[in-house]
Amino acid sequence: MDKALSSAKPQSRLKPDPWSATALLISLVVLAPIVAVGTLALFPSENIWPHLLATTLPRYLGNTLVLMAGVGLLAALVGTGAAWLIARYEFPLARWFEWLLLLPLAVPAYVGAYALVDLLEYAGPVQTALRAAFGWESARDYWFPEIRSLGSAIIVLAAALYPYVYLLARAAFHEQSGASEEVAMSLGQGALRRLRRIGLPLARPAVAAGTAIVMMEAVNDFGTVDYFAVQTLTTGIFSTWLEGNNAGGAAQIACVVLLLVICLVTLEKISRRKARFFNQGGRHRAISRKRLRGGWALLATLGCALPFTVGFLIPAGTILIHALARAELWADPALYKAAWNTVVVGSLAAFLTVTGGLLLVYGVRLSGRTLPRLLQPITTIGYAAPGAVLAVGILLPLATFDNAMADFVLGLTGFDPGLILTGSSFALVLAYFVRFFAIGQGAADAALERVSPSLSMAARSLGRRQGQVLKEVYMPLIKGSVGSALLLVFVDCVKELPATLLLRPFNYDTLATRVHDQASLENLSDAAPAAIFIIVVSLFAVILLARANRTNF
Repeated sequence: MDKALSSAKPQSRLKPDPWSATALLISLVVLAPIVAVGTLALFPSENIWPHLLATTLPRYLGNTLVLMAGVGLLAALVGTGAAWLIARYEFPLARWFEWLLLLPLAVPAYVGAYALVDLLEYAGPVQTALRAAFGWESARDYWFPEIRSLGSAIIVLAAALYPYVYLLARAAFHEQSGASEEVAMSLGQGALRRLRRIGLPLARPAVAAGTAIVMMEAVNDFGTVDYFAVQTLTTGIFSTWLEGNNAGGAAQIACVVLLLVICLVTLEKISRRKARFFNQGGRHRAISRKRLRGGWALLATLGCALPFTVGFLIPAGTILIHALARAELWADPALYKAAWNTVVVGSLAAFLTVTGGLLLVYGVRLSGRTLPRLLQPITTIGYAAPGAVLAVGILLPLATFDNAMADFVLGLTGFDPGLILTGSSFALVLAYFVRFFAIGQGAADAALERVSPSLSMAARSLGRRQGQVLKEVYMPLIKGSVGSALLLVFVDCVKELPATLLLRPFNYDTLATRVHDQASLENLSDAAPAAIFIIVVSLFAVILLARANRTNF
């Protein structure tokens, strides 16, 4: 009998498991574009790597490193400083700034770039007012900083992305115990010393994680750096592929971007690997916020108002003025066609992404197989991979398969079906799926973790199958988290620009591409209505995020 049981064990392990197979298939779909980029880079049809090393790649890499460092440092300073003020002090409008500081997330960085140039360029209202006030007649009579520059790109991106640091740092500061603060105050430590010696060390993991996200988003950006004429690795992918017609070279540059991102994530994890800080159970006491008065209260209010103004008020206000100035643009059928395309593609991608993340997490938990469990954390690399990198890994293999399938159908039936996959929005949906899969998977993993295993065991004991347990037990309990993930993925799809520009079918516009196309022609008024649509849609997600992370004072 023991022999029979031992021989049955390997057979059961080899028995097909639909949940394990589903998890494995989803993992392979997410990882396939990354593998494709590496393959194309290693085996290009025309190797221009020596040419890239000798000419443009050092400039692309240098600008990208400066951009990442500048945006990361500025966003960390602004986000951490604002979070410290909100968490530790009471001052005028503090309760409003707690969620107002999140609103720049609703404004894509490229929209902020268009608004900044419109406001500060030579013919803009600021320089026009200066010339009128001081009697200057031309640009030779005064000095004004160059707007389309690397420095401006850093400021715009930091203003749009600092809420990632602010959100995580604020939560970390609120979770810290008031006992350590009181001890430091009793020893005569001032506010800055308490921040440097207590607050920052305890919040360092959160600040590091937020800064890493900001730097990855800076690498992914195309619209801002392209509008400011800053040549980075992402713009290099576009120029090498579209202008140089060299897909292998684009894949090689994409691999450099991937290596940068992997190094960034690795350094972030190493930097906080040995840092372990714990609240001491029942001894944890919330920190009482100190009321600021006089000049200090004014400085705190201005300190929070500045990033909100630069990151949201100025770009949103400038775009709104342009949108209202020409009401006839709101009747343009092309605008509503782009909005419809955005809603359809974004909704489909959000549904597939969150569903795929849920099935992957649920399948890994049920199967217990080693391979899906090992692949699950690796699938989050799509969020770190810039959209331009994913476009290279998706479009080229997909186009090859699409052409082969069309030739096969034509030879078999005499009917030419055309390019079914790359000629439709399929590639776009797939790029969104891979790019934002980490959001769906993370939300599903966190939600399922909160459900007691005893509930599923009880359902199974009553004869429910595994699929029925997911539908009847888990879904009613995690629908809030799933709904939030759906909305967040949808908004990210609405704002995504690099992948959309490269993968959209011919004569197919979304709101993001319409804004970029019009603004790149210096037609900001034509771009304004689509930009307003993007901002309004994004505001819903930000408001939901603010409500979910509301802190009781």
